[in-house]
Amino acid sequence: MKTAAVLLASVLLLPALHAQNADTPKTEKPAANAAPRRAFARLVSPEIHPDRTVTFRLAAPNAREVRVTGGWGGDTVALTNGGSGVWSATVGPLEPNIYDYSFSVDGLAICDPANSWVKPMRSPCWSAVEVPGDPPRVWEIQPVPHGTVHEHFYFSRSLGVKRRVHVYTPPGYEKKSGKYPVLYLLHGMGDNDATWSASGRANFIADNLLAQHQIKPIIVVMTDGHAVDPAAGRDMVSRNLEAFSSDLLRDVIPLVESTYRVKANRENRAIIGLSMGGGQSLTIGLEHRDLFAWVGGMSSYLSDAQALVAKAFPEPKSDLKLLWFACGRDDGLVEHSRRLSAALKEKHIPHVFKETAGNHSWPVWRGYLGEFLPLLFVSAK
Repeated sequence: MKTAAVLLASVLLLPALHAQNADTPKTEKPAANAAPRRAFARLVSPEIHPDRTVTFRLAAPNAREVRVTGGWGGDTVALTNGGSGVWSATVGPLEPNIYDYSFSVDGLAICDPANSWVKPMRSPCWSAVEVPGDPPRVWEIQPVPHGTVHEHFYFSRSLGVKRRVHVYTPPGYEKKSGKYPVLYLLHGMGDNDATWSASGRANFIADNLLAQHQIKPIIVVMTDGHAVDPAAGRDMVSRNLEAFSSDLLRDVIPLVESTYRVKANRENRAIIGLSMGGGQSLTIGLEHRDLFAWVGGMSSYLSDAQALVAKAFPEPKSDLKLLWFACGRDDGLVEHSRRLSAALKEKHIPHVFKETAGNHSWPVWRGYLGEFLPLLFVSAK
């Protein structure tokens, strides 16, 4: 642990050390093993090339091995030391999207010190890079009217702790007086309530679809899905689901409906999440159909899909407007969705299951959100 701490400090403090070295009197000779200062001063990482390849660089003169792992799939890539203490590697070409990536320095995972775009997480060690498309993709910032992402801190009475939630309101919300349908959008294990806007680009996806007249103006509520410490033990998943459900139903929904102009009925309330959040959204949505008429899941983790269906649908009928879920064929959780679909078919419960290309990553989930939003509230009043 001591070695890891020293290594992390040496990597993260390089910019400050370089700035300090710039003020060193010229008569002072640098150490024999010191890397050229100019190489660090103009370090660019990541660098996106016209052919959509991406070069990653890291100043780590004392490292023995540096690797990069990213959401583009495949094995980790080894960086090469160019001889000046700067390690580099090029990947791609990559399809237009936003990719998370992390460096491993002698086994220690860190963010890219040269990149200010850090993915919001409970324990941040991932950076992000955007490879733009031509024409722009639905998740890109485009010259259209934009909504606002609000950050709320609140005290959860059900959990007895301080919590936070992010809320997207559509363009023109502040100047209008009407009420809006609302989507509750949940993240996966390790992320937090800021991840869907900062990395998932949920707000820009909604802006662009609205500008294209593919969706109605909506409010999107992005919650913190970690209601129990992930290190809380073997039954953490079930305990977290129960605690999160209580916080969502007793604290978050009342907060949203007392603060924003939302249509507070089931026909105008939807829920969907990814991975851990997909299990949460499907479980809560199916077990509380009095609150949600539109239910979805992406790459969902479900400990027992058949038990969920049996509990949620004691009778072979459903009053949902939409039950939609999707998963990539290369996703380790695809069997969870397959079992859910099979259990629903046994009960003759209408649903849409999309088994697509892709793995367990944000490029897949941004696409799913872009597909799910236009399906919502089409018959709601």
